[in-house]
Amino acid sequence: MPRAEHGISRDDISDNALKVLYRLNKAGFQAYLVGGCVRDLMLGLHPKDFDVVTDATPEQIKGLFRNCRLIGRRFRLAHIVFGREIIEVATFRGHHADGGNEDPDGNDKKALGKQDEHGQLLRDNVFGSIEEDAERRDFTFNAMYYSVADFAVTDFANGIDAIQKREVRLIGDPETRYREDPVRMLRAVRFAVKLNMTISKPTATPIKSLAHLLGNIPAARLFEETLKLFLSGQGEATFLMLREYGLLTPLFPQLESLIRDENSREMQFIRAVLRNTDDRINNDQRVTPAFLYAALLWYPLEEQSQKLQAESGLNAHDALNIAMGEVISRQTKHIMIPKRFSTVMRDIWILQQRLPKRFGRRAFQLLTHPKFRAGYDFLAVRGQIEGGEVLELADWWTQFQQADNGKQKQMLKTLRQREGGDKPKPRRRRRKSPNKQADHD
Repeated sequence: MPRAEHGISRDDISDNALKVLYRLNKAGFQAYLVGGCVRDLMLGLHPKDFDVVTDATPEQIKGLFRNCRLIGRRFRLAHIVFGREIIEVATFRGHHADGGNEDPDGNDKKALGKQDEHGQLLRDNVFGSIEEDAERRDFTFNAMYYSVADFAVTDFANGIDAIQKREVRLIGDPETRYREDPVRMLRAVRFAVKLNMTISKPTATPIKSLAHLLGNIPAARLFEETLKLFLSGQGEATFLMLREYGLLTPLFPQLESLIRDENSREMQFIRAVLRNTDDRINNDQRVTPAFLYAALLWYPLEEQSQKLQAESGLNAHDALNIAMGEVISRQTKHIMIPKRFSTVMRDIWILQQRLPKRFGRRAFQLLTHPKFRAGYDFLAVRGQIEGGEVLELADWWTQFQQADNGKQKQMLKTLRQREGGDKPKPRRRRRKSPNKQADHD
């Protein structure tokens, strides 16, 4: 498509991406914008990232840019660093050959890829032509290439038709492509929600039967993928589509029995948290994955804690502590949760047990807790869904935070009178030992 037939303008492209394209072209290499940025530009959206593809090898790219670093083992990429912006540059990928020897550096154009017994790609340093690269792309609308040499867009897989029909379509045989990289199932859902499209029938059909293959993906990679799924500003809709296609169970197996009923307390709570998270993201407010993961695992935690109390006779505090470790441990086998987030999750959960204990100085001490706000917000959503005492408690904390010191003391006094709780215990008189009594006599 020549310039007159598409709406992409250089004014809408990152200056740094243009620098990379022009320098590669000047050095005699082909270079194109590709993938999501071209798709979004064709849709009239503003891309967050700009990816470049070229026939230069990673080492040749590094030789042209001092601000370049090479990353990746599965497929080597060049990151050109411009302050906070990183332009990702990849070499054209080729098809896998049978047999032969792989270059130990992984950068030979004749190097081979490696697959496991499920067909999943373990190493993919196979370089080729732009035509082969287009065939290796995942979705048809991601196989469009924009060149600054002639300002044309080359559409290899009829991505324009998919955009016009608002369909997410895989390139090639869907089952084969999902086996190569099961994360493509998650990407299909993410794009469908993000772009307000449907997943085409051939692309959607194999998903449920192949969802279990996500169990072969490293837990650390799935953590990054779930951030894209749930912290996109459309987390609630994404969650519902993942549930529809059976993709939640391999990600969060502890939720499987809790979310079967659309109207269950657990489903309503998760949807409310995701909805609140979406609102915050769309209003440019801060969010933390810890809050979201604390919500997703709250009812499995509550269930495990109650089980420990019933079976082992543990008190509520000890049962909660043990249950937290068990629930997080089970989850990290599927999705790795970094300690900086799991620590906050524990704080939020513990505060659910501490917030009802408000007598004496406890209420004022809780207000100074570093994670009080997160714990309170969590309680507030629980109150919306569970009602009853939880809602009453959340309302009390809402008023207590906003009240002045005199009003706060009055609220505590009223609470003490109503519930008669935490009266100071009489001091026990210590009995003198017989020897000391004899000495005294």
